[in-house]
Amino acid sequence: ILASEGYTTRASAENGIASVRVNSPSDERYERKETAAGWSFNLRASNGQVIGTSEVYSSAAARDKGIESVKANGPESSVEDRT
Repeated sequence: ILASEGYTTRASAENGIASVRVNSPSDERYERKETAAGWSFNLRASNGQVIGTSEVYSSAAARDKGIESVKANGPESSVEDRT
């Protein structure tokens, strides 16, 4: 549902995860986008930095369901370490 930038250190990745957990419940943190390719969204931190980007959805309704899923699951989601 949500992808982030690649991180060079574990500490940076953990900070990014913490930022998603803090910001994901707040609707005002979501930038809803529409392009020729479809609908998507960015999750932004309070400083405006993009901390997550969605996949491209086939409809605005599907994008909005993705946002609702991130809001519901972001604060408590588990993390899989693939290092």
